[in-house]
Amino acid sequence: MTTQARGEKGLRTEHRFHNPQGAEVKTRDEAFAAQQADVSAQDLSTGCKLTLHSGQVTFAIEVTYNPNTYPHVVNGGQITAGICGAPWDITGGTIGETLRLDAKRAGQGSCASTITIVGEYQNPPAYRGTYGFNGATSSFKHTTRYEC
Repeated sequence: MTTQARGEKGLRTEHRFHNPQGAEVKTRDEAFAAQQADVSAQDLSTGCKLTLHSGQVTFAIEVTYNPNTYPHVVNGGQITAGICGAPWDITGGTIGETLRLDAKRAGQGSCASTITIVGEYQNPPAYRGTYGFNGATSSFKHTTRYEC
């Protein structure tokens, strides 16, 4: 980030640089340098809730993702209700113009071991698409509401 200040005579401008934490630094490169050592994956995550509707079935989904990427990279989360064998641990995916969530069953039961949810963005904020089990992605239609 850059701010400008006028010099004493008003003819020269002085650039002042600040890092993401707001501290003044000497150069532009320092201001925009990635501080990987100081930033954990948890620091780069935010959460949102999704509700998948498929006829009589409703899945409650809690997702953590990196808001500094686009499409947003999904770091984790859980499908907490509405599907047999809940909870399901979300292992990856993306949220953007399209939605993709991959999850594996963490609960008990004889249900499938994985689920994949895919969809395309629509207004009001939701995704329309399909989901399937054990590698399939088009077994069931859904509309997933974005509740962040």
